[in-house]
Amino acid sequence: MANNILISRTDSIGDVILTLPLAGVIKKYHPEAKIYFLGNDYTQSIIERCGAVDVFLNVKDITVELLKPLDLKAIVHVFPNKKVASVAKKANIPLRIGTSHRWFHWFSCNTLVHFSRKKSDLHEAFLNLKLIEPLGIPISEITALDGYFNWKKSDKQFFEELDSTKFNLIFHMKSKGSAAEWPVAQYMALANLLPENQFNILVTGTTGEGQRIKEECSDIFELNHIKDVTGKFNLEDFISFVGECDGLLACSTGPLHIAAASGIHALGLYPIKRPMHAGRWAPIGNLAEFIEGDIIQEENRGVLNITPETVKERILNWSNS
Repeated sequence: MANNILISRTDSIGDVILTLPLAGVIKKYHPEAKIYFLGNDYTQSIIERCGAVDVFLNVKDITVELLKPLDLKAIVHVFPNKKVASVAKKANIPLRIGTSHRWFHWFSCNTLVHFSRKKSDLHEAFLNLKLIEPLGIPISEITALDGYFNWKKSDKQFFEELDSTKFNLIFHMKSKGSAAEWPVAQYMALANLLPENQFNILVTGTTGEGQRIKEECSDIFELNHIKDVTGKFNLEDFISFVGECDGLLACSTGPLHIAAASGIHALGLYPIKRPMHAGRWAPIGNLAEFIEGDIIQEENRGVLNITPETVKERILNWSNS
């Protein structure tokens, strides 16, 4: 059908990663298509890792003059953005697909898809598929999305923090308040359960998150098999670093999805509560899995009630396989 297709998803890392399989699915059914992906500065490194995406476009540059020469046959508004929708209409893109649940799409899109994310139990990535049905893609035939990332690994890098004689395990403890988190004290308890001679544990996050971790559990970085690498990497280097590790443990946050897409072991800790549950937001990947637990504190996004022993069993299975 379409030769050139634009996917628009201009929000956060995790959401963007769960949208990338759309590019792979479109390429499968329309191998002649040139896929453009509209994102932002922060997610550019993520989008450019997807082998099915031909060209990254930055939302801050979006204009009619930018879009018209691209000869786009369709735009898929995965994340509704009023300005993007208006520009796409003014650029006369023939097929403009968006959810009917945004009022401005009724004026800017000519193909509306009717579904509700808020009330659905479907995974976010499968909900995204509904938006490409108008491209003539039989989404009912698609049962798994791991194979559609076409994730490009960087050239192997040497990171001095890694230990080739041990299982290199990332603890990404914080989520910038976007998810229910597991207490830092539980990560500490888990670290004490994981054999020092078998694991090299690397704590990632921003500089500010590293400081918060120290404030909440001052002894955690005194353990011999834990290294503090918070604030050390920009996003591009972080993606490469994750790809060179063996596994990652985190709550429902962007780095968890990076690990899953990279093909390493990725264990997500999730609340049972809708709409934050794993059925909606679980990581996608051959080695991705999750554990769900109750929320024991409701302030902010909540605190997860999952025992270190439960998590330990999953992680030991990785290192022993």
